Amino acid sequence: MTWRLEIRPAALADIQEAAAWYEARQPGLGAEFVRAVQTVIDALPQNPLLHPLRDRRRPVRWLYPARFPYRVIYHIANDLITVFAVIHAARHDRDWKRRL
Repeated sequence: MTWRLEIRPAALADIQEAAAWYEARQPGLGAEFVRAVQTVIDALPQNPLLHPLRDRRRPVRWLYPARFPYRVIYHIANDLITVFAVIHAARHDRDWKRRL
């Protein structure tokens, strides 16, 4: 099956916000964060079903980029993978549930 990938604007905003935070702490770290997140997002179409379902009522999955405590949260509908949030792992689930 060929998978299509969509990244919602809210997820892109999450990435930019986190990258700015990391960059303010250490120059170059923001760019490293963006690369780590982009690597996991780019790999999703290869096997998006690899990651387990995380919610009983919603078909939501997530994975973590290397080195950073962020979740790339996505769901699958037909042949479309939608990344709708990239949030810190310590944030409550209600933060991403509002975006569905």
